[in-house]
Amino acid sequence: MKTTEPTTEPPAPVPVTVTKTDGTPGRPDAAPKSEGRVLNVFSHGLLVLWAVMVVLPLLWAVMTSFKDDRSIFSSPWALPRTLHLDNWSRAWTEANMSDYFLNTVLVVGGSLIGTLVLGSMAAYVLARFDFPGNRFIYYLFIGGMSFPVMLALVPLFYVVNNMGLLNTLHGLILVYIAYSLPFTVFFLTAFFRTLPVSVAEAAFVDGASHTRIFFQIMLPMAKPGLISVGIFNFLGQWNQYMLPTVLNTDPDKRVLTQGLVQLAVSQGYKGDWSGLFAGLVMAMLPVLAAYIVFQRQVVQGLTAGALK
Repeated sequence: MKTTEPTTEPPAPVPVTVTKTDGTPGRPDAAPKSEGRVLNVFSHGLLVLWAVMVVLPLLWAVMTSFKDDRSIFSSPWALPRTLHLDNWSRAWTEANMSDYFLNTVLVVGGSLIGTLVLGSMAAYVLARFDFPGNRFIYYLFIGGMSFPVMLALVPLFYVVNNMGLLNTLHGLILVYIAYSLPFTVFFLTAFFRTLPVSVAEAAFVDGASHTRIFFQIMLPMAKPGLISVGIFNFLGQWNQYMLPTVLNTDPDKRVLTQGLVQLAVSQGYKGDWSGLFAGLVMAMLPVLAAYIVFQRQVVQGLTAGALK
């Protein structure tokens, strides 16, 4: 005959109470929750303040580009009563913003493609292959990030002039590529190290060459990192002013930043402030559009290195 042992239940947990200074019991997690709530409100307040500081000047510039010169000074914060679209057409044609825009697209487009191709190849080799001098070459690129471009303007001018590339768009493209490579290699080297090696090893066992593995396997896997570093390079090259001012003095081959400065000087004497703001908004729109379209990929590329 089987006997069943009496089941003993574990004692119920004794609730822990925290006594406040006034003698009344309180919850133990009340203080951490209140601190987290205060910190959350403080951080959100800073973000809202930062958003207002960034967005408000942009909205004001866009609003001002549709006003006439008189309304800009008489009611600078009021909405335009009528949209003066002739400001944009005047800046596009009479101020030669169309030519500056085309030159900038050619220079930035060519330099961006060259930077991503050369930078990704160099970063892949430095991240995946061990050879003598690997770390030395990597630290050379790191040193290029810390080298001020102002110190290289004079020797760079003579080098570009001796090569016959002064006042040419392709010469400016090569300079932009050299200027952007250090950061690109630094960023993509850390990104390639986070990618899995098993896929590339399986393709190599199946007979794929290193070139095919890089272009057909590794580059598609590194798409978030390429988009992120591409956005950063696009912003830097699109807004570059110092290099084209020194290396590109031909009026017919000016880029957008040079054209905006020329427009500000010439229109300042003429009093055409509406055309100046229209040209300024024209220069900002491609940058805003690029970030809005690729903002998700930028966040993925920045956070991919933290997850392995």
